[in-house]
Amino acid sequence: MDRREFIVSGACLANLARSLRASNFSTNRDFSVMTVEGPVRPDELGTTLTHEHVLVDFIGADKVSPDRYDPEEAFRVILPHLQKLKVSGCNAFLECTPAYLGRDPELLLRLSRESGISILTNTGYYGAAQDKYLPSHAWEETADQLAKRWTKEWEQGIGSTGIRPGFIKIGVDSGSLSKVDAKIVRAAARTHLQTGLTIMSHTGPAVPAFEQLEILQQEEVHPSAWIWTHAQGADSFEDHFRAAELGAWIAFDGLKEEAFDRYGEFLREMKRRGWLDRVLVSHDAGWYTPGEKEGGGFRGFTLLFEGFLPFLRKHGFAEEEIKQVLVGNPAEAFSVRRRPLNS
Repeated sequence: MDRREFIVSGACLANLARSLRASNFSTNRDFSVMTVEGPVRPDELGTTLTHEHVLVDFIGADKVSPDRYDPEEAFRVILPHLQKLKVSGCNAFLECTPAYLGRDPELLLRLSRESGISILTNTGYYGAAQDKYLPSHAWEETADQLAKRWTKEWEQGIGSTGIRPGFIKIGVDSGSLSKVDAKIVRAAARTHLQTGLTIMSHTGPAVPAFEQLEILQQEEVHPSAWIWTHAQGADSFEDHFRAAELGAWIAFDGLKEEAFDRYGEFLREMKRRGWLDRVLVSHDAGWYTPGEKEGGGFRGFTLLFEGFLPFLRKHGFAEEEIKQVLVGNPAEAFSVRRRPLNS
């Protein structure tokens, strides 16, 4: 099935997405968002950055280890950036570094407690970058076996920490899905049905995005359980609109000052077509890097608040629309609940 065929066959999904949005698919106090400090109600999450990093280790899955950095130095370098973010008005933060790329839930717990920022960590594996960050067992195990690993982290906590993930982070390469990337997507879908955790997928272009949506359909997972991460990499606004119509989240994450015009256009177009309630925006910043002095050139998290929000206000965005993107949408997107296709 190619992308256009999927879009046609997905017309019923679009109708389902609309009916859910119109009825009881908004943030519900019966659900929760899972932070590293435990569950919070969605309506307590507040202003949220949905795609950031504090620490990432690019050494590769076969060499990554917590012994490669001093957690005290990392804490000292990173904490002031989160404190400044808190002063800027941010309440919550999704840390998107997956396992085998430097995920450190205990460091995140310390940072959360000291900064006052609610932090979410993740389960799942990152298959982008030509699979450099996949552990060897990801090639050997089935989708069910991988899903069992990820579900165990939800049920029992990550390792011996007791800290539970708040979402599933996966990654795929930019072309048509490879066999292992398709398996990771399938494993994520099955994990979602077991846990209710939302799938955040490093994706970029439209081809792998719609192939993932096809797999979700096969696994009977509603597209609203899936986030098209780095959707700024699509060729056309029409791709954003089609995915949003199906119910997927469209994440523009890579915000930099030189891209304000471009990101403003993304949001204006989504607003014009009535899909602002499917949009997420973030920097994809941070990046303390083991092996580099003082973690390398750490990029802070306040540009959205200090620069981009004034830009949006200047260009006609109302406060309620900004609140929709930064408060309402993250609360709904990351509420832990199973979202089967025919719910």
